[in-house]
Amino acid sequence: MVAVSGGPDSMALMHLLARWRAARSGPPLVTATVDHGLRPESADEAHLVAREAAALGLAHRTLVWTGAKPATGLQEAAREARYGLLVELARSEGASHLVTAHTLDDQAETVLMRMARGSGLAGLAGMRAERELDGLIHARPLLACPKSELVGLCEWEGWAFVTDPSNQNELFARVRWRRIMPALAEEGLTAERLARLAERAARAEEALDAKAADALVLAGAEREGEELGFDAGRLAREPFEIALRMLSLALAGIGLSLDSSRLHRLEVCTRRLREAARDGEALRLSIAGALVQLDRSRRLAIRPEPPRRRGR
Repeated sequence: MVAVSGGPDSMALMHLLARWRAARSGPPLVTATVDHGLRPESADEAHLVAREAAALGLAHRTLVWTGAKPATGLQEAAREARYGLLVELARSEGASHLVTAHTLDDQAETVLMRMARGSGLAGLAGMRAERELDGLIHARPLLACPKSELVGLCEWEGWAFVTDPSNQNELFARVRWRRIMPALAEEGLTAERLARLAERAARAEEALDAKAADALVLAGAEREGEELGFDAGRLAREPFEIALRMLSLALAGIGLSLDSSRLHRLEVCTRRLREAARDGEALRLSIAGALVQLDRSRRLAIRPEPPRRRGR
């Protein structure tokens, strides 16, 4: 299933995938447009996509984001609603993939925004060309392609597209970052170099996660019911970054996950656990909905907090 907003990126993607399908006798393609109901033109834009899709022999669905819209955090809320609607439709259509038209420019903006938030290596890795999304494969085949090339392709081929005025609205952080990109490029920080940074960070992220997973095995990590335990002596001996990831993977092992906003808390907890393990001290703390207990024998146990404690 292909997400098509009507902008030049997604319209180019739709046309290119239609050509690929025709040349390769590929699988059926379903296109989908989410009408967020935030602008008067949005319904007409969805109709345009539907007409263009029909001309290519592709099925099209329009999804509407209904209900109240938040006064703050509108872009993030719209993104969550959009993906929720697209995933639901993809499942109902029996699709294996959700394909979106993120470009190299989108990748560069994402990396800059995450740098500004103080993200770790995972944040600097930016968006992946493929990721698992609620049982689907979310593919971004245009992630290495500059937006300017896609606009030029649409103009050369005569493919219709629309321009979203909200992409010029500096109330949105991404638009403000987009505005300063030319100045950064003049100093050498181009979109291509930011995307290359993301690629290298992704490679390092993968290697460090693999090393942390191996370290957990060597630490004798075992799960019994809702609890996962392992020898914290290895947590103290490994480099700090590996120890950090061991704790993160252990949390994931009991069904809990950390977002980037909790990275500092994870760092603090890891540091305290390493110090206590080295000194043979007991320690009890909480993080991301989990109770973490270290006894004097250096055995570390992690389990979900009781419901009444969560959110403290």
